[in-house]
Amino acid sequence: MLYPIKFRPRLKQRIWGGSKLVATGKRAKQSQNKERIGESWEISGVEGEESVISNGFLKNNNLQEITEVYMGELVGERIYERFGLEFPVLVKFIDARDRLSIQVHPDDALAEERHGCRGKNEFWYIIDAEPGAHIWLGFRKGVTHHDYHEALHSGEVFKLLNMVPVKAGDIFIVPAGTVHSIGEGIFLAEIQETSDIIYRIDDWGRTDENGEPRELSLDLAHDAIDFEASTMLQVQTAGLPNKVEELFRSSDYVIDRIAVRGRLERDVAPIDSFVIYICTSGEVTITTPFGSERLKKAQTLLIPAEESEVLIEGEGDLLEVYMAE
Repeated sequence: MLYPIKFRPRLKQRIWGGSKLVATGKRAKQSQNKERIGESWEISGVEGEESVISNGFLKNNNLQEITEVYMGELVGERIYERFGLEFPVLVKFIDARDRLSIQVHPDDALAEERHGCRGKNEFWYIIDAEPGAHIWLGFRKGVTHHDYHEALHSGEVFKLLNMVPVKAGDIFIVPAGTVHSIGEGIFLAEIQETSDIIYRIDDWGRTDENGEPRELSLDLAHDAIDFEASTMLQVQTAGLPNKVEELFRSSDYVIDRIAVRGRLERDVAPIDSFVIYICTSGEVTITTPFGSERLKKAQTLLIPAEESEVLIEGEGDLLEVYMAE
């Protein structure tokens, strides 16, 4: 029988990254600059970047390998029928010591046409934010194609975007086609489709290790941009103790928030999907009939679809992710 599964984080060095991910206990490679770790890929089915199990009898197998063996028992029957061996959700933590590039992602149709993969819709949950931190999200109302091209030449695309202040607990929906950037001083959890396609539009004049301007993807980005993209942001209040609160639902996945205060029993049998728990603060222990794992801030756990009951104990805040019907 399967059990609660942990994976080895895949840490990504980024020019804008910081040291918060390593500070949570994640181990960078000796070749990586520990002051420049920008992303931790917690659960990934991206080709060539599949997550590797770190606990139990399946240790050292990757996500695709166990999906091939356990199929619907792991991910859910309807999910296996739809996605096959590709795990359909990518979970990351992002530590932005500096601002990210201004970028856009293609939708499913364009990504399939160009790259043979899915597009990239994103959900952001702000875990920590320094005072004054903000993001850039979508074009301001009335911005035209002409305005955009003029701004490209002047290096002032950011002036056309909505600049939104953020604080811990805020959530943001970033549909494919939305031009965006994450500002400095933000630590967040990102949940998205299984895709790593990024079209960089502007990078604030930064250069690479050779002193050359970082590569842009202006031609590719042009057809991917949705000037009318509607974004959603929601300022969150404190979670209700031991209640499952739905934050977001799409045709692909559902994201809930759970503020665990003591003990919570969760019946996951009706979900008919794997369930992912992401700890955003505190510490909890998650137990099923086939195993138990402790989860601390910035750690992630996968509950296989065949599990029916989950007991969560401790004091901590979780995001719960599963596939929508």
